[in-house]
Amino acid sequence: MTAGQGLGLPEALERAASALREHARAIRPANGDPSRLLEGLGPEAGALVLAWLLEHEPVDAEELAAAWAEDEAAGREALRRVEGGALPKGAQKILRRVLHRLRSRGVEVPAPEPAPVVAKLPPIEDTLSASLLSPIDPRGTRAVYLVEPHPSGGARMFELLVDAERGAVAFEVYQAGRSQVRRFLRGIRGQERFPALPAPRASIAAWLARALAAHPADRPLPNGLADWRAELCAAPEGTATPGELAAAALGADATPEGLRRAVELVRGRELGPWPPAAELLEPLAQRLLEAGKGQIIASAAARRDQVARAVDEAAASIYLGPRAERCADLLRESAWVFWQTGREDDARAALAAAEVMAAGPAAAAEVSRALLEAALAPVLERVEQDLASEDDRSRLVKP
Repeated sequence: MTAGQGLGLPEALERAASALREHARAIRPANGDPSRLLEGLGPEAGALVLAWLLEHEPVDAEELAAAWAEDEAAGREALRRVEGGALPKGAQKILRRVLHRLRSRGVEVPAPEPAPVVAKLPPIEDTLSASLLSPIDPRGTRAVYLVEPHPSGGARMFELLVDAERGAVAFEVYQAGRSQVRRFLRGIRGQERFPALPAPRASIAAWLARALAAHPADRPLPNGLADWRAELCAAPEGTATPGELAAAALGADATPEGLRRAVELVRGRELGPWPPAAELLEPLAQRLLEAGKGQIIASAAARRDQVARAVDEAAASIYLGPRAERCADLLRESAWVFWQTGREDDARAALAAAEVMAAGPAAAAEVSRALLEAALAPVLERVEQDLASEDDRSRLVKP
């Protein structure tokens, strides 16, 4: 694809549906038709989708904006609701162009809003400063990227990998020029899986200080991290981590529906599974495999019950104390990611799961079981295959 070309509106909207999952059910049925899309989304959600397209698929976004400009009610209202000041410069130009066409026809529309000053990170092009976090991957690892001006010119960039079980596992410091930093940041923000998201530097420092305080005593810090630790973890006392910012802004959905949604997110591999250490999982996996094979005198149904009890008992014994606290933190930080990507309902569900995980094994039973089952998925699938084979043999035996 050459510069300036679009994917085609249907393909661009499919990418938007993948990125804005909260609105996917309204985006996909429209099949690229601007009118049907607007009818399904409404002006408020329509403005969010259009803003995403303006940033990521600008050519196709202009096509959609031009079509919505012809709709005197909902379409123009969606255009008015787009926060132009928060968009990249190229996207702002497109929005101004569409609005200018409307004004030239005598339609009154407000000019795009200036960029908000509060709680907005300055653009890297202007300051050579940035602070970003990746989502937490299925193993429980998160990347931290911090950029600051270098005293001798260009920028200094810190890259850290922090794992929930193993603490800080990698650390690098780079010096780079302005263009190199811009390219790198565009790359990590544009990744299809685990794109980095901007967060307040102080909040990242507060989270990092907490994570490094829990670094295992028997593991040395990565080379060079001790020299920079004080600077990277410097935050005013009481600074909220990103997950705490999400909790304060949204609150947890502590209803049964909220917890059910959290379990769905775990089973759908959008949360977790963040497996515990191998020394805990491997004996349990062996125990489950033995229960699945069993002896001929035990029925497959009885062995299924035995497997289920083993998983329940293991979940109650594993998700305790510091491990439960770490898991609750992972859930809160994942809620922040959902919040930043427009999935507020899923963020509230993740916050509800964090609350029950912190409340103890009885309250957290459903969530902790789902996490453990996801971590043991290959083992449980093999166990079920063995039990299904036993069911088939039993049906062949005549009374």
